[in-house]
This record gives sequence, structure tokens and C-alpha cells, in this order.
Amino acid sequence: MSGITSGIDWSAASYDEVVRRHRWSIPHVLNIAQIACDRHATGDGRVALVAVDQAGAEKTYSFDELKALSDRFASVLRAHGVERGDRVAVFLPQRVECAIAHLSAFKLGAVSVPLSPLFREEALAYRVRHSRAKVVLTDEEHAAHLPQTRATVLRCEADFFRLVEEATPIAPVTTHADDPAMIIYTSGTSGLPKGAVHGHRFLPGRLSAFELMHRLEDKPERTRPLWTPADWAWVGGLVDCVLTPWVFGCPVLGWQRRGFDPEEVIAFLQKTRPRALFLPPTAINRLRSVVPNAPRIDVATVHTAGEPLSPDAYAWAKRTFGTVYELYGMTEMGATIGNTPFFSVRPGSMGKPIAGHVVALLREDGTAVPDGEVGEIAIRRGDPGMFLGYLDDEAATKARFRGDWFMTGDLAVRDAEGYLFYRGRSDDVFNTAGYRVGPTEIEQSLLSHPAVEHAAVIGAPDPERGEIVKAFLVVRPGFEPNEELAKAIQAHVKTRLAAYEYPRRIVFARELPITPSGKIRRIELRAPDADERFGIELRG
Repeated sequence: MSGITSGIDWSAASYDEVVRRHRWSIPHVLNIAQIACDRHATGDGRVALVAVDQAGAEKTYSFDELKALSDRFASVLRAHGVERGDRVAVFLPQRVECAIAHLSAFKLGAVSVPLSPLFREEALAYRVRHSRAKVVLTDEEHAAHLPQTRATVLRCEADFFRLVEEATPIAPVTTHADDPAMIIYTSGTSGLPKGAVHGHRFLPGRLSAFELMHRLEDKPERTRPLWTPADWAWVGGLVDCVLTPWVFGCPVLGWQRRGFDPEEVIAFLQKTRPRALFLPPTAINRLRSVVPNAPRIDVATVHTAGEPLSPDAYAWAKRTFGTVYELYGMTEMGATIGNTPFFSVRPGSMGKPIAGHVVALLREDGTAVPDGEVGEIAIRRGDPGMFLGYLDDEAATKARFRGDWFMTGDLAVRDAEGYLFYRGRSDDVFNTAGYRVGPTEIEQSLLSHPAVEHAAVIGAPDPERGEIVKAFLVVRPGFEPNEELAKAIQAHVKTRLAAYEYPRRIVFARELPITPSGKIRRIELRAPDADERFGIELRG
């Protein structure tokens, strides 16, 4: 693999031995486009992408073709003034032009800025302005949502292939491991999104996790593709399910679909037979709700991340897909904790630290917590998958570090065998009647009720208890949100958790506010008008 490997030694006899033997292989001179695409363009026609359009028509692209197209589109970008360090925003769904645009930006030494197709004017205006994008690539459908911008807007239908055909291919510039490659905006679950700047090294810094979960390195069955319903605009979609498989020479599926129709997704999977999947918990919950008796889907492995997966949802996914691995990562830092074949999966657990990543659970004073005590997840400084910093925000960057540790803001507890269990965001924890409570365990209990499809828990002000548990719930089809159902759900939680943890207030919501990466925006649920915006409050 031209010096780029995952560092996983499959001859190891145990998880501890895998961790002990792991070594990163990250050269000083490094470019994502070269390791993810160009080195596989050997003239043998190896398939890189199977693109499926909205009508269901398929078109296959080889690494040879992607290299040629990205060499030419890099020339187009340069003709529009893009130089080393400039930003190229990509506002597209899962289509070939999206992938080519990122590769072309890397080849110029420019910085790509993925933008979710779900974004609308206000979100787009903020990110395009904040990133100082010089060019925005989009299509006719999504161009209608772009605000007025000083950036040059290129449309796929009108400009892309005509410009590419007329362009002269250029040779990529030389870049280094710590040169900026991509700006990925945080989910903005609290406050304005921040632009996390990543260097070219962050892609090889993610390989150990995905080799452990999907075993992609040097395998003959790499002819079957990987797919995710996640947009190619956040780290779990673009980086983990396009660029990372390509480093291993594995093909990916792109599906230019509209919306998320569970029955259509199941039919798509039966037809295309992908080798591996990334399904966020929100997608698994939706599939389980609409197609509870889905047929067994022939995939080798599934990984999930973004929010904790409830034990019931895990059981459904395992029954439907087979091997399911939960992992933990974030915009600023790649996948650092997860489940692997070297130990048995414990439903509800995040797994254990991935080989190559040093993880600790720390108290506020920086000391390590013992097993069984909740602490903040921290990652050792210097990890190759770690971001370079927040764009134009040195103070916010410094605030994320405590000595040698990057503080994630996420809480977890470790058991005696080293398994980690997520306990929520440190800023989501609240105090009710003297007890510190996190939302995750309560949400999982709520999701185990047959009527509940989605759940989000916050602390709500209360004159007697300081704060009480408040739940926003979306019910499954066939259930009627009413006072009787609210009481039944409260009773359900009371029998499973501590007396102070059941939701004293319930809002049956039409929908929950989520980020493009599938995370709940609790900041919106805490707003004074949240009950009116998202549903009708029913008191239990």
C-alpha cells in the first residue's frame, strides 16, 4: 500500500497484543488524493465508484477515470483562481462530481469544505462566509438554496463535464502530512458550528479502526462496495465511507436519492449487495420502525456511530445484518473507540480504545477516574487523526486541551474488563434533586418501549428539584400520543431506572431537531418555545 497501512497485525492473539504491536505509518510528504485514488490508477480498471442516480440508473467509475477527471477539474479550479490554501466548498449529494471536487482540491493543495445537501440558506451562508470559500460546486437542485455569495458558483449540469473536457490535466502539488486538507464543521449541538481544520494525515490516522471493523486490507472480496445513507458532507459519510475505503482500494456506492424511505433502502441493499455499511443509529431506528421484519441482508459488517445505539436497536440490526460494530469518534478526532473481532460485543457499550489511539477517562482536575466512575473521554495529544485546530479560533482550540489531552466533552464509564459505556455530553448533564443525570441511559430506556421511535432527554427548570427530566418523544406508527400513553411510558422507565430518572414531563413531538450527522440538537429543545415548535406537551 505504498507505505500506508492500518498497522493492524491480524496474527495477534488478543486485543491487548493488537494494541501493543500497532505502529502508525504516516510519511512526511502526503496527499489524500494520492493515497485514496491516484496510486490505484494503474490502468487495470479497478472499480472505485458505482454511482446510482435518482432514476436508479448505474454508472461505474474506475480509479483510472477518477484520477483523470480530478486532474482536469483541478485545472478548472485553478482557472477560477484556486491556489494552495484556498477553500473549495462542495454542496452536493452522493454523486461522482462530489468526490472529484474533493480530490481536485487536495491536488491543488487547497482545502475542501463539505456542505450537507440538507443545509438551507442560513446554514450555507454562515459556512461559506466563515470558511472564505473561493468556489462552491453544486447542482441545479441545490443551487436554489445558496445565498448570495462572493464565491464563484459552478453547477454540475451546466459547467462540470464541459469544463473538464476542455481542461488540460495538471500535476498535483506536493503537500505534507500537517498541511490543511479539509474543513469540517461541527454539528453545532450547542452554539455556532466551528470549522475543524484537518491535515492530510487525518485520513491514514483513521485506518486502524476501519481495518479492525471491516477487514479491508489485502482482501480478495474487495470487489463488493461499501455504502452509507449518510451525506458525503460529514466525516462519517465522506471520510469514513468514501475516502477511507479508497485508501484500501475498495469500491463505494453513491446513491443520489431523495429522502430516506426505509422500504426503498431495504430493496436497494438487496439489489446492490454491498460488502459493508455505515448506518447511523437514526437510520437503524427508522428502518426498524418501518420494516421491523426486514429480510436478512447479505452484508459482511455494519458499523454505527453518532449517537448511542439502544440494545433493542442493536438486536434488530444484528438479526437483519449480522455483524454490527458500534464505534465512537467526533468531527475533531477520528474513530478512537469501538468494537472489534478481538473481543465480544456488549450491547450498549462503545467498545474499547482502537489500536493506535491513547484514550483516558479524566476528572475535571485532570486525574484519571477508577473503573465504575464517570469521567470525560480524553485523547492523547499528537494522535494523527486529531484536527489541527478550529478555523480562526485559537481560544476555542486551546480550550479543548488540558495538558497533553484533548478533552472531548463526552462522558463515559469503564468496567473492570475495559469496556466503555457512553454517559452523554458533559454539557448535557443536569442536576435533579441533587442527583447528576445524563440523557443517554434514560433515552435508551425510553426507546425500549414499543411505542417510542425517537427520544431526546433534557433537564427542565423546576422550582422544587432544580431541574427535572423532560423527554421529547416521536411515537411509532399505530400509536396515539395521549395522556394514557405518556403515563405508560413513564411507568416503563420507572421500573428500569432510578426513581429520579423517569421523565416527569413528556412532549410528544412531530419530529426532533437533528444535525446532518444524526445528532440531537438539544440546544433547540431547551429553547422556551420548544414545546410549541416540536409538539404538544402532555404532563404525566
